[in-house]
Amino acid sequence: MMRGMTELWSESDAGVLRLPSGRLVRGRGLRHPLNPGAPLPSYGVCLLGRRPPEVPWESGWIRWPDFRLPADRAAARAVLADVWERAAGERVELACGGGRGRTGTALACLAVLDGVPGEEAVAYVRRHYDRHAVETPWQRRFVRGFGEG
Repeated sequence: MMRGMTELWSESDAGVLRLPSGRLVRGRGLRHPLNPGAPLPSYGVCLLGRRPPEVPWESGWIRWPDFRLPADRAAARAVLADVWERAAGERVELACGGGRGRTGTALACLAVLDGVPGEEAVAYVRRHYDRHAVETPWQRRFVRGFGEG
């Protein structure tokens, strides 16, 4: 289902990942301030162990402690599927503290939803988003199994 059409990200915007389908999603580290004049997301999901601060755009939250996996994997799957759907027509963002581990893992899960095989999704995100994305062995395993659940 398409929500209100929004101007999408530019591939040249910092942190923007182009999925094979052409969908654009921005990954970001919350410890790094937004660049002045940078576009704001129309929808963002924070990947944090505790409730995130309020933001001036529509947002969601996946309880996801640093260096770990989502506390509720079924809920995380549902939120990430919604993010993938929204990315077809909205500026969506995934963000954790540093923008690499949890954000990279979530972006790799979106790549799986977009058709990248689970065994290749981490390499895809490292090649097109951040070479340090997806920081732990259990995050890599989570991505590999994401397409099976």
